[in-house]
Amino acid sequence: MPSTRDSRDFWLLAILALLVLATGIGLRDPWPADEPRFVLVAKQMWESGDWWFPHRGQELYSDKPPLFFWLLGASYALVRNWTVAFLLPSLLAALGTLWLTFDLGRRLWSRRAGLWAAAAVLCAFQFAYQAKRAQIDPTVVFFITLAFYGLGRHLLLGPHWRWFWAGCFAAGLGVISKGVGFLALLALLPYAWMRWRDWQGLSAPAPRGAGRWALGAVAFLVAIGLWLGPMLWMALSDGDPAHRAYVDDLLFRQTATRYADAWHHTQPAWYFARVVAVSWLPFSLLLPWLFKPWREAWRMRDARVWLPLATFVLVVLFFSMSAGKRDMYILPALPMLALAAAPFLDGLLERRGVRRALFTLALLLGLGLLAAGVAALAGEPRFELKLEAGRGMPAGQDGVWWALAAMGAAITGAALWLQPRRAVALVAAMTAVLWCGWGLAIAPQLDGESSSRDLMREVRALAGPGTEVGLVAWREQNLLQARGPTMEFGFKRTPVQQWNAGVAWASQAPGTRVLFVREVDALADCLQRAGARHVGVANRRTWSLVRPDAVPADCHRLPESADSQKEAAAAQAEG
Repeated sequence: MPSTRDSRDFWLLAILALLVLATGIGLRDPWPADEPRFVLVAKQMWESGDWWFPHRGQELYSDKPPLFFWLLGASYALVRNWTVAFLLPSLLAALGTLWLTFDLGRRLWSRRAGLWAAAAVLCAFQFAYQAKRAQIDPTVVFFITLAFYGLGRHLLLGPHWRWFWAGCFAAGLGVISKGVGFLALLALLPYAWMRWRDWQGLSAPAPRGAGRWALGAVAFLVAIGLWLGPMLWMALSDGDPAHRAYVDDLLFRQTATRYADAWHHTQPAWYFARVVAVSWLPFSLLLPWLFKPWREAWRMRDARVWLPLATFVLVVLFFSMSAGKRDMYILPALPMLALAAAPFLDGLLERRGVRRALFTLALLLGLGLLAAGVAALAGEPRFELKLEAGRGMPAGQDGVWWALAAMGAAITGAALWLQPRRAVALVAAMTAVLWCGWGLAIAPQLDGESSSRDLMREVRALAGPGTEVGLVAWREQNLLQARGPTMEFGFKRTPVQQWNAGVAWASQAPGTRVLFVREVDALADCLQRAGARHVGVANRRTWSLVRPDAVPADCHRLPESADSQKEAAAAQAEG
């Protein structure tokens, strides 16, 4: 039976998790870079009824498998409101990840250790940030954590073959949400070595009886086959060359080629060390104090500590070997690191140096936010001007800075009141203030520009209610937020190709059609000579409306240019 203290702490952590992760849902629309793309794909699936071949506008979208889009569609079916539905999969996945981390930690060591492991995950900045976004990463983190949980129930707490098979099945579901969903299965490598070296804490039988182990591979492939089998059958039997190209791009270019010969987001090999150090604060502050107990656990050959820790290392190494890196790639390794730390956290948090480090972080963050807010309210510092210019915010819109100042004051006040001796409560307060303030006060104020909602409303107001608007060099948020009759000319095509198609289309009915164009270098001269009407700035891009009858004759068919190809390549890199 859990103690009264542990039961109280469990519910406090559950309330904190729900408060941090759910606050702000329904108060903003999808933001770039990924959210509008994924919601647009899911919305088109819902409207078309084609759940097997995702589309972005008129083109097939082959960058990612479809499971996350299905989850978005299921959320919309439940609430029938995209502003609410688009964040529900991430919320539920994050809560599920925390529960799995807690429960595995509880079973491996104690209920209190499980609570510390889940708390370490929740309070890491990157986890909360990603959980409050409609990206695929929170979902794939859940499936990878579920897979590791299943393996852990068998390899460390078993034998439990059903959990082993369930973990392999979850890894397969991770693959059809994002190709790297298999990462939890890397745990089998250190497990085999530890079994060979006769480590303590391994409960599963030695690797014999190959049939049961092989069923894990079957479960993994069955999960993938739930999507891949029907999709391949349809793509290869319907004779549509676009479907064949979709299969080739998704299964080869977007997986093996993307990893082995990345064409975007290139970073140095040590990049993820910086991600762990900064993005996983405040948990990462404890890492220097963990080296000693981890070294002792190595000496004792404790597989309960070193199986998750070794898997964490393998995940980081896997992504480090690819030139293409983004900070969220290693997020699935966070619960594994927290589980490896779990049995030591209770003791570490009693140490004066650890409490002082956490106190210092909270105080510096609070003072930094307070200083930034006060500086912006009192004058016009460079960072304020840069944000206002980049976000298209009108000068004098001070709500964001008041919110930052209030958040900073609240965190600073909590630090001065709680002091280092109550550092755990201070971290909880800091986490609650930071993410509730973001969800309630900051994100809603930035939403009109960040989602392009205000821009597309202005476009419709200028074009008129019955005018067809053709999108040229568009982004996903423009099509998602478009109102009234809208046309687009392909996303992957270069701006010049889209312009040529758009001018030809608009010229067929110049009285009822207009072009909405992103101002890029390749089109600058024609936009100027056509007397393009400036609409606004959104997502750091400038947009104009062009009447087809004002386009000069020599701009009706522009030749392809290096600038246009560069713009198209940049758009694809973002995708």
